[in-house]
This record gives sequence, C-alpha cells and structure tokens, in this order.
Amino acid sequence: MSVHSDRSTVGSSIRQPALQSMVLRETARSGTDLDELSEALSTPKAAIKMTAERNTSIAYNCNFISVDDVSVADCYYEGTIVGKRDGVVDRMAIFLPTTGNMTFGGRREPIYSVPGRGVILEPGDARGTSISGPRRHLCMFIDQARITRRLTHMFERTINGDLDIHPDIDLTAGAGLVLQQIVANLHGGLSGNGPLQRSPLAVNSLCDAAIYLLLEACPNRYSNELEQTAPAPAPRHVKWAIDYMQEHIAEPITLDEIASAAKVSIRTLQQGFRQFRNTTPMSYLHEIRMLAAHRDLLETDGRQAIADIALRWGFSHLGRFAADYRKRFGQLPSQARKR
Repeated sequence: MSVHSDRSTVGSSIRQPALQSMVLRETARSGTDLDELSEALSTPKAAIKMTAERNTSIAYNCNFISVDDVSVADCYYEGTIVGKRDGVVDRMAIFLPTTGNMTFGGRREPIYSVPGRGVILEPGDARGTSISGPRRHLCMFIDQARITRRLTHMFERTINGDLDIHPDIDLTAGAGLVLQQIVANLHGGLSGNGPLQRSPLAVNSLCDAAIYLLLEACPNRYSNELEQTAPAPAPRHVKWAIDYMQEHIAEPITLDEIASAAKVSIRTLQQGFRQFRNTTPMSYLHEIRMLAAHRDLLETDGRQAIADIALRWGFSHLGRFAADYRKRFGQLPSQARKR
C-alpha cells in the first residue's frame, strides 16, 4: 500500500534558510514483497536491492515521510534481510533502533546498530546492510546540502567536504535521547493528518534542531571550532553591508555602493570587515558568490553549463573562476559536477 500527499503551505519569509513552502510525501509499505521494499528504500541516485538470506520468510511494515530535503521513517522487519546499494548517496542517514540488530558495511570495518545505540552514516559510509529481525527503528535522512548550508551560516564561510562525524551516538541519555524524541515527534506529527502538516515553520525548526544537535553533540571535523567562543556581534553597518550583498549578490555592485547602503564611509566599512569578519568587503562578496556557484554546480546535475553558472554569480572570466574555485574547494568546477 502506498499513500502520497503533496501539499504546499506558506510560512513566514526570511532571507536565509526559511521554510517558505512544504511539500510532503508519505509512503507506506507492508507485506513480504522485497521488490516493493527495494523500491521504497531506493532514491533516484542510489538504488538498493533487498533479498532474504537463504530464502527465509520475511515481513516488513514501513512508513516513510519526506518533507523537502529531510525524510523520517518508522520501520519494522521480521526475518533476515540483506541489502546492497548501488549509486551515489547524497544524504546523511541516522538510525535510531528500539529492537533488533542491523549491520552496515563500513568503509573500514562493519558498523553495528543495536538498541540504545544510534548510527550516523555519511554519504559513502555504507553500501551494504544486513537486518536481523524482529527489528524496529526510527530513521532520519538529511540532504548533505542542507547540513552544509547550516554550517556555512554558523561559520559565515564556505564549507566543503565530509563532516567526518563519529558514527555512534548513545540513545539512552543526553543528546541521543533528545534526538530520538525529535525524530519521533517529527514522524508522529507528519503522519496521517498530524498537526505538523499545517506548521511548516515548526517542521523546519525541528529538522534544524536535529542537525545542530548532531553537529554539537557528536565528534566531527568542526567540533573544535564549534566549542570556541563565538566572535563578538558585528556592528550594524557590517550587517547592513552583508544584507546588501546578499540582496544584490548576482549584480555588478561596487564597494562605494556597499558603503552607501551601510551608511558609512568606505574606510569605516573596511575597518569593520577586518575587525569582525577578518576579511575585506569585496573578498566577502567574492566568497558568498563562490558559495552560490558551488551550490548550483552540486545541485543542477549537469543541466546547466558551467559558464552559465559562473556568469549568473558575477564571474565573467571562466578561467579565473575555475582557478578561484579550485583554490576554494580543492577541485575544478567540472570535477565538482561529477561527484
């Protein structure tokens, strides 16, 4: 059985990550047909094939709910089921078990998922899995691009690459217990005719809460930076300048225009950026434009030419854009597109 629901709800509008509309898709699968289960677990970029070990009897009952770039699920399995995935996974997967065991084929060694112990998988961490039922778990899938946007917003600089996050989280107390509650509330509130279906801002906040909880509670490559004291708040003229840059990011704006929008002299603006952003105004503008181009390259799947993307974000010299891009992200624009 499958249930699909598409709806669009208008929320309040703010300049950076805000949930302005919500498209919800709910899919339920139950029975013994492993082909149907394989279809439900697969994504357009990564197919998964589920089989029963030694043709033993199996059964499953799964409910998947997707909201834009986040999905949650409540899954129950009986029997021993083996899965093999092909293709590129561009989502982080978090498994929060209550009963039964599950094993993932990790990059270096197997990753075990048992009750009380959550598992966090980054893209590429696991291509195969084995489920030993009876098994029940909640799970959450988050597009890598969303996590990158949140980190970029937190650090106000370009973020690239894996998180290198520790794959285990204790679900019996602390952050792990709270994470399990967040995912349970998301799934319960979005399934059926749940109240969260009519509150996109609440859904957005819960999804972000889960992301920030993972970033702050689980060891990762940014843990040391996150533990450091936050810099002093920037003065109003620096914020006004950044707002103006964001609003006119694709336009050929000048330093004089930015200073005018910030209502200060060019010298005062430069001093503010050096003191509070450790850069110059034009370097900051170059950085946010480069980040926008990087996002487009990762998300357009080859549908747009690299030159068109570069021009859209103010890079008129393709060779210089490629060199700057490589300096920022460690690879050429064409290589980023092939990921």
